[in-house]
Formats: sequence, structure tokens, C-alpha cells
Amino acid sequence: MDKAAVILKKGEGRAVKAGGMWIFDNEIDRVSGYFENGDMIEVHDFDGYFMGYGFINMNSRIRVRLMSRKKENPVTEELIESRVKAAWDYRKQVVDTSCCRLIFGEADFLPGIVIDKFSDVLVVESLALGIDKLKPVILDKLKKTLSEDGVQIRGIYERSDAKVRESEGLERWKGFIGDPFDTRVKITENGIKYIVDVEEGQKTGFFLDQKNNRAAIRKICRGKKVLDCFTHTGSFALNAGMAGAASVLGIDSSVTGIRQAEENARLNCLEDKVKFECADVFDLLPELEKKGEKFDVVILDPPAFTKSRSSVKNAVKGYREINMRGLKLVNEGGFLATCSCSHFMEPELFAKTIKEAAKSAHKRLRQMEFHTQAPDHPILWAADESYYLKFYIFQVIDEK
Repeated sequence: MDKAAVILKKGEGRAVKAGGMWIFDNEIDRVSGYFENGDMIEVHDFDGYFMGYGFINMNSRIRVRLMSRKKENPVTEELIESRVKAAWDYRKQVVDTSCCRLIFGEADFLPGIVIDKFSDVLVVESLALGIDKLKPVILDKLKKTLSEDGVQIRGIYERSDAKVRESEGLERWKGFIGDPFDTRVKITENGIKYIVDVEEGQKTGFFLDQKNNRAAIRKICRGKKVLDCFTHTGSFALNAGMAGAASVLGIDSSVTGIRQAEENARLNCLEDKVKFECADVFDLLPELEKKGEKFDVVILDPPAFTKSRSSVKNAVKGYREINMRGLKLVNEGGFLATCSCSHFMEPELFAKTIKEAAKSAHKRLRQMEFHTQAPDHPILWAADESYYLKFYIFQVIDEK
């Protein structure tokens, strides 16, 4: 073996052999040859069988992230360009590309990096050391690919400030890549205008993964009284308002988010019927219940209550509580839209938790729709980390 190589223990690497892209530290027997963290190395099974090329980081529990499975396809600039082109070609077929996720990490075979497009601005989030080293090449190839289709990029902003970078031995960082520009970017999604703050907004500035789910709630909101919990910058609330809701109340604990939501309401001339309040949802829902408040539609879009397997039990309590409280506020025959964006809250567990919440609230649920994330966040089978968003719409019926 000429290059540095990871050799797996006998019987390990089952996830990778099934199509996954991560190799954990406890699956490795040894590493041969010289390397530096972030370098591209070969991966071999215990018997020497070649399994792929990936970048290594001894600081991370995810010791290797695979980039290529074929011996004849080492990781070159040409390979990266082909991955970027394939990602763009896919998006052109499945979503409105004026604002969308262009690169979704493992699902686009570029593990550890996401790149969002907001109008003529790109926002990049790099979460792994090896992909950090490849980031300039990826961005260069992406700008080239877009320009060949007549799409010119005004600027790039990096939002690599997630805590998970620390487990890779990386500093959290955000800032301009290239010349600075106005970081408040106007976009249109589902016919609704938003100001996206790519510098100060959550994650990359806007949650593109809920695009189709926001559209899905429109059919149940016309003429209705709607409560949107964890509204962030008002996206579900504004979709309800645009659909003809009689009134909409959006709740979020972030003052910055509420101010942005109010600005977005004005931008769409919806400020008269879409209102926002800064409050803790867990505190407010019991208060609304005590006052006898009822809504025709309640929307629950909370942040991830768990980002690791070790905290799943506490997350279950949070999801059960918030769904039980939300269900108690829904009028007979009304609707609950509820979701989880945590990868570790597995679909079966989330469904079980909602069922328990309905039992506690003495409600029966009739499932109307189930969705996952928008298609610009594709789910790569065998790469479980790419499947995270679960979204239900239920009709809520009193126990009979």
C-alpha cells in the first residue's frame, strides 16, 4: 500500500458496506503510512480489500468520511467538478433554483459541507476538516457550473459557526469569502417574499428544507384562526396568511426572529392579519389553554430537541409536552401540523411520541399528510444522517 490507509477490524464497516459514508473510530484496527488530519487516505477491509478513498481526522469520532468507492476514481478536481455538476443538474429538475440547497453533504457525495443559494448569494457551512481543505475547489467549481447556465453569484458568505465543528478540532467561524456585500438578501419562496439575514440568521439564514411543507398547510388555513409556534422569521405564519387565514399568531422566543418576521409580514402586505409575539412557547401554550383560547390550526415547528443519541429521552419529553399542549388548543375538527428536525428522533419514535401526546390530550388523530424534507435536501438511502425531517398534518377529533 503506497498511500496511508485505514484498515478495518474484522467484521466492522457494516454501515459502509451497506452504502453509508462514515467510519467510526471503534471500527478501525490500525492506520498505516504517514498522514495529516484532513488528508485523503485509502480504506481497506481487514483482508486488504479496497473499500474507497476518504478524508481522515483523528480528532473526530467519525474517523473517516468516504468520498469515492472506486479504486479508479481518486479524489481529484475533476471528480469534485462532476459531483457539483450532478448536484446542480438534479436541483434544476426538482426545485425552484432561485433559492435552494445546492449541496447537501453526504447526499451529494460531498460529505460534511452544505451550500445554500439565496437569489444571487451563496452561503456555505463546512463541518469537517477534510472538506474544509476542499472548500475552495468546491466553491470554484460551483461558481463555474452556475455561470455556464447564466447564473452569476454576487457574493459568498460562510456560516461555519456550528458547535459540531469543535468535535472536528475546528474553530467556529463566519465571514465573507471574497468581497463583502449586503448580507440581507431578498428571496421569494412559494410566492412569498422574505428578507434572509445570512450573517445573523439561524444556520445559513433560512430553513429551505420546509419549502413544500409550508405550501402544504395552505389548503387547511383559508378562513381559519391559526397559531404558528416556533415561527422563526414567520414562514409558516406567512403561508397561512397568504392562503387566506382569518387571523394568524406567530410565536418565537427570539426577539431578532420576531422583528424579522414582522418585517416579512409588511413586505407581503400581511401585517394586518399576521401578528407575532415574542414568548417562550412552553410557557405560553399552558397560559392560552387556561384562558380558553382555541385555534383551527396549530403549527409546531420546534428546533431540534436532541443533537445526540444520549439526549433522546429528554427530547421525547419535550416533543410529547409540546404536542400535548398544542393538541389541547385545537378546535374539534381542526388541524395540527407538527414536525421534528432531529436526525436522532427516528420516525417510529416520533410517531409514537405524537400518539402518546394525543392520548394525554384525549384527542384522536386522523393523518392527512406526511412529508420529509424538500427534494433539494435529498435522502440518500444507507446514509441515515441525510434523513432528519418528519412532518405530519393531522385532523384533530375529540374522543368519542
